[in-house]
Amino acid sequence: MARNVQFPLVRTVGFDGALVTFADRMTDTANRAALAFRAEVDRLHWDEVTESSASLGSAFVRFDTQRISHQKMLQKLRDLVEQKDWYTTPLPAGRRLWRVPTVYGTDLAPQLDDAAAAAGLTPDEAIRRLGQSRVRVLTIGFAPGQPYLGPLGPEFNIPRLQSLTPMVPEGALVLAISQFVLFSGPTPTGWRHIGQTAFRCFRPERAEAFTLRPGDELLFEPVSRDVLEHITVNNEDGTGGATCEEIAP
Repeated sequence: MARNVQFPLVRTVGFDGALVTFADRMTDTANRAALAFRAEVDRLHWDEVTESSASLGSAFVRFDTQRISHQKMLQKLRDLVEQKDWYTTPLPAGRRLWRVPTVYGTDLAPQLDDAAAAAGLTPDEAIRRLGQSRVRVLTIGFAPGQPYLGPLGPEFNIPRLQSLTPMVPEGALVLAISQFVLFSGPTPTGWRHIGQTAFRCFRPERAEAFTLRPGDELLFEPVSRDVLEHITVNNEDGTGGATCEEIAP
């Protein structure tokens, strides 16, 4: 994207979509702006809006072209953009803090040592820092209910692997480019598998199939393999032993 582009940028996407972009790369403030803007669109309940979502640095709005023209929808979004400084707007209410029991390393998550070395840390220090990192659900995508989480400290701005790991299991915690991804199902990945949980991000048997919401926060707290095995055997609710509490405004 050209360097002289002014953000936020409002433009059409496809036949019936509009995108409000707050930055050309993921930053904490751009993600906060995207989450806050999307929440405000939802709060307004515009009749012509049929869907909304937030990504790492943008908010997407799908609209009914029989109710409103592209030009009028874009102007409506521009007017909303100009109402406040979205980069300093508080995150939306209703967010939750999850504490997720996690085994770091061992044969359950065999790329922890490699990730620690790439970050210039010992495995023990990497576990300590990762286990204390309170991360936010930046967006959900790639697979149903699957969150991208961050930002992590700059030491964890490590590249993806050069080749794919053939498969990691559901509940795998993987790391690259200062972010976690918590896998909602078995899949190949180019991210380093550094932790394992029993947490289920996607539960299609429930009315609310996605366990996490954009803006939720998580702590992946270290536990022993024995503890995780006990949790896995008694994981009827799919939370993997996680606790959940409302985040105060």
